[in-house]
Amino acid sequence: MSDVARTAGVSLKTVSNVLNGYRYLRPETKARVEAAIAALGYQVNVTARNLAQGRTRLIKLAIPELRNPYFAELADSIVHEAFARGLTVLLEAYHYDHNAEHRVLRGDTRSLVDGVVFSPVNVGQTESALFNVNFPLVVLGETIFGAPCDHVTMRNIEGARAQVEHLVQLGRRKIAIIGYNDTRVSSASLRYKGAMTALAAAGLPVDPELVEGPGVWLRSTGALLMGQILDRRKGVDAVVCFNDALALGAIHELGNRGVRVPDDVAVIGFDNVEDTEFARPTLSSIDPGREQIARTAIQMLCERMGLVDGFDPAGPPREVFADFRLVPRESTLGRA
Repeated sequence: MSDVARTAGVSLKTVSNVLNGYRYLRPETKARVEAAIAALGYQVNVTARNLAQGRTRLIKLAIPELRNPYFAELADSIVHEAFARGLTVLLEAYHYDHNAEHRVLRGDTRSLVDGVVFSPVNVGQTESALFNVNFPLVVLGETIFGAPCDHVTMRNIEGARAQVEHLVQLGRRKIAIIGYNDTRVSSASLRYKGAMTALAAAGLPVDPELVEGPGVWLRSTGALLMGQILDRRKGVDAVVCFNDALALGAIHELGNRGVRVPDDVAVIGFDNVEDTEFARPTLSSIDPGREQIARTAIQMLCERMGLVDGFDPAGPPREVFADFRLVPRESTLGRA
């Protein structure tokens, strides 16, 4: 910048004003500075400028893994939203490691990033004090509610209730459930609660032999659990899976056993990932509002980082529930 200022015969402040798009400059002065920049091949040192401003324009996204299609697509949506705001995302997949989750909340990479979007799995309600951090943080998911930080989540109970109601409306009565886990507050426990509510409302008893879980929510888990249900109980006519990966695995196992979907057994998933449209049959699912979750999380983080005019970064924490919708496809409706 000193070389540019010297060549153009102006002050460093004037060069800075030109580089930052300051409007109130004489046209001839701006032209002289721009000519000097072109002649010298000057480029802004973005890193140095950001450090001088106390910002890196980097944010961290910490998620459990990328094998699960939902988390992969969520990460893509968050990266897209961040890019639109001039931010770069540093991605960390902590592989369900409890200690790694603690490191996220300790802010171990605080010097590298301006804020964090965090989707915890193990750290939850019993450790709520850990979420009271001194850096911009937006939490996703279902392990904690009423956190001392901004929180964006989905309507798990309502979504799972809609899964069961859809099957009941189609005349299904022996409904299996894959993905059950009620040991702690989580998407699994909340979706189980929603499914149980819908079964009770329909006057359908809960058969313990039609409920399977827990386990990592992958296709292989869905195939394994579907097989276990079929081995001990005949006459199943529908399966509620608590994510799409489980549902795709269940459909695979049903096909291996010569069970037709949906003629013999209807299957519905949760998450509405891209694979649902390309499965055979295409998979009915609950769309939990992933794009809204990503958009809201980045907006909240930008506000906490002081990038949004008119918002007080020291304001009280907020909690937002994204909208959901049922997306019926061939795995419950059959081919048109």
